[in-house]
Amino acid sequence: MPVLVKTNKSKTDTCEITFVNKESVAQVKKRLKPDSTINQLSETFKVLGDTTRLKIIYALSQVELCVCDIAALFGLTESAVSHQLRILRNMRLVKYRRDGKKAYYNLDDEHIDNLFKEGLKHVEEK
Repeated sequence: MPVLVKTNKSKTDTCEITFVNKESVAQVKKRLKPDSTINQLSETFKVLGDTTRLKIIYALSQVELCVCDIAALFGLTESAVSHQLRILRNMRLVKYRRDGKKAYYNLDDEHIDNLFKEGLKHVEEK
């Protein structure tokens, strides 16, 4: 049952009154994820907050590439690309496979591809 708590007289983008719906709050509270999960998700978004890493994610959503390919694609050094890939790998966003002396990278799984594509759709919507 909702409870009226107090009145806020300023008209902003917040409620004009505090009216807590205890049932809704309790329902969501039961479903909250542990802080450790939320922290890990936050770290994932922080890693994806870098434009170079997002470009790499985009490229790998198209086709499997080796470090040399990615470096050539974006005009970066192989060392710089390796550094970014290591960060992405540590967050389980990309994985690699060896083929002789080359390491080929691709997205870790379809969740990463979906996350990127949904974000892209969001920013491209008019």
